[in-house]
Order: sequence, then structure tokens, then C-alpha cells
Amino acid sequence: MSVLPLVFTSGWASGINAYAVVLLLGIFGATGLTDEVPESLQRTDVLIVAGVLFLCEAVADKIPYVDSIWDSVHTVIRPVAGAVVAALLAGESGSLPEIAAGAVGGSTALMSHFVKAGTRMAINTSPEPFSNIAMSTAEDLGVAGIITFAIFHPLAAAVIAATLLVLGIVTVLFLASTIRRFLRRRAQRREEKRLAAAASWPPG
Repeated sequence: MSVLPLVFTSGWASGINAYAVVLLLGIFGATGLTDEVPESLQRTDVLIVAGVLFLCEAVADKIPYVDSIWDSVHTVIRPVAGAVVAALLAGESGSLPEIAAGAVGGSTALMSHFVKAGTRMAINTSPEPFSNIAMSTAEDLGVAGIITFAIFHPLAAAVIAATLLVLGIVTVLFLASTIRRFLRRRAQRREEKRLAAAASWPPG
């Protein structure tokens, strides 16, 4: 079960930024920093695609409302990525069944994704963009830091990831009313756009 802490931590991080996880693990493996990373994550094409998508997320994640749209699109992508990465890590080490690892990584990624998405909804209730930039930067640095730490101290990193996950869930529950207001406002804007489009058709 030695790979389980790394599986859990990579799952948590995948729910925040799956592309960063793939990119970092691939680089760590390719540079020989660790032998826990399977060769499939070290391939040049995988690293290039992960790098490009990471840059796209780094931009989209800092723009108000665009970040929530991006999160909606990634509701499936992040948990699937977390499950795949976890299964690959388990297959490389041989210390944990791949199906079990995938379940742990995928479910952890799903929970951390909902925490991220919920927090962003609450932040988007503020009209200024600086909180989005600050939160996105903190998430990127947090993912990079904890994945790097997990390579050298997997158990300690897993404890930190679990603590952050619990704190995140508590925070989202506390901000639930703010998130509901955000959803109502977004639905109202969509309805206003629909009515405006209907009123302008046919033209003339």
C-alpha cells in the first residue's frame, strides 16, 4: 500500500488542476527525480499537450465567470484524470490494485473539484477580478508544492491534502448561500439574454 498516499495526493491535486499534475509528474519521472511515475506520463507528446492545456487553464482560471465555465467543463475531466493517474501510479508500483487506486484518485479528485468550483462561484459574487487572480495563483502554487512534496514525503503530503480537502468542504458549506445567489444571478442573466435575443428577432 506504499503508493496510496501518492495516489490520494495526486487525486486531490487533479481536482484542482489535472494538467499541472500530469505535467509535473511527467517531468519528475523524465528527469529521474522519481521512479514512481510510469513511462506513459513521461512521453514527450503527453508533456507537450499537458503543458499547453495547463497554460490555457492558467489564463481561463483567472478570469471572473470564465473560470466557472471552465470548471463546469472539467467536472468530468478532472475526476477521470485523477482516476487514470492514480491507476497508472498503482500499476507502476504494483503495491495497490489499479481499480482500487483509480477509485481513490477519481473520488478524491471529484471532491476537490467541487470544492474548487464552489469556492469560485462564491468569489465570482465579487465584482473585482483580483480575488480570482489571487485564488488561481494560490491554487497553482499549492498544486505544484504539494505534488513536489509528495514525491519526497508522500505520507505527509497526503495528510496535508486531506486537511485541505476537509477545510475546503467546510468552507463551501459555509459559503453555500453565497453560491446559491451566484447561480440565481447567472440564471437571470441567461434569461435576460434569451429575452433580448427573442425581442430582436426578426430584425427590422
